Amino acid sequence: MRPSVPVRDVELDLLPEAAVITVATVPSAAPAVMVSVGSGAGLLSPDRLRLLLCFFGVFICYFYYGILQEGITRGKYGEGEKQEKFRFAWSLVFIQCVVNAIFAWILIQFFDTTKVDRTRNWLYAACSLSYVGAMVSSNSALQFINYPTQVLGKSCKPIPVMLLGVTVLRKRYPMVKYLCVLLIVIGVALFMYRPNKGSSSSSEHVFGYGELLLLLSLTLDGLTGVSQDHMRAHFQTGSNHMMLHINLWSTLFLGTGIVLSGELWDFLSFAERFPSIISNILLFSLTSALGQTFIFMTVVYFGPLTCSIITTTRKFFTILASVIIFSNPISLMQWVGTLLVFLGLGLDAKFGKSSKKTSH
Repeated sequence: MRPSVPVRDVELDLLPEAAVITVATVPSAAPAVMVSVGSGAGLLSPDRLRLLLCFFGVFICYFYYGILQEGITRGKYGEGEKQEKFRFAWSLVFIQCVVNAIFAWILIQFFDTTKVDRTRNWLYAACSLSYVGAMVSSNSALQFINYPTQVLGKSCKPIPVMLLGVTVLRKRYPMVKYLCVLLIVIGVALFMYRPNKGSSSSSEHVFGYGELLLLLSLTLDGLTGVSQDHMRAHFQTGSNHMMLHINLWSTLFLGTGIVLSGELWDFLSFAERFPSIISNILLFSLTSALGQTFIFMTVVYFGPLTCSIITTTRKFFTILASVIIFSNPISLMQWVGTLLVFLGLGLDAKFGKSSKKTSH
């Protein structure tokens, strides 16, 4: 008789940043049969169609998301002396979290019913605080800075993630990771630099309230990432359950905040005067939820590198669209800084993803 050959069972777990494939060895008395599955030939093979779907899904959703975000937060409402600005960042994020939670619940009901979530509720609650703070700060910053600055600033997420990874999680990163982050820092410095032209105008500033809010958003993004890594490592939390519970806790905190502060009534009054804002906010929230789904799909089928390339490309073209559609001026030095930032992001996606955790 021929000796038994172990058959390998492959299980795929969906995570926001990486697809984890667990291989378990199952003894079998029957010989293993090797089946080679090709990706298909031709321009319209299933893999290529799926890649196109993921690319255009991420690109269109977040491209439209960016246009809606700038239109909502920086748009002018009314005419003449009665012109108003949108000042309801808490209400905007509240609606976004409600839509995200509903979307995550639907995904769980259809695709994730068998998985049991054992993550502690207090971890979700703590993570939602930094999650809410990051989104509110990011949206509030648009009242003081233009959209290209916000997109570029949010693209610098590897900086706080690496700093918190080194100081909190005791990680060690390869040298290329530090070089990529340095390239990003130089790019941001060039973008933020304002040469002194000798004018007495005080409107030109290097670092103001909007930049402080952006820095706060980045820091809180890093804390959110650390919290999510902890949940994945200790409780194997799935992406859909994480999305649902974090947004539910965020809805609770934000709902309490907008009621106690009185912002809810001011927002409802604003929406009554300008009813088109409701449809724009709902579209804004829906494109965010759909975009996250396409990102998860891209990570599962094509890996985090492909996902990083798509999202980085999307951010660059979002900046370009903001310059063209909303007439946001960008100097030559700022374009050089922008290219350096996206070069650093691209190199980081390609070479800087591995890290080692020190023993402690």
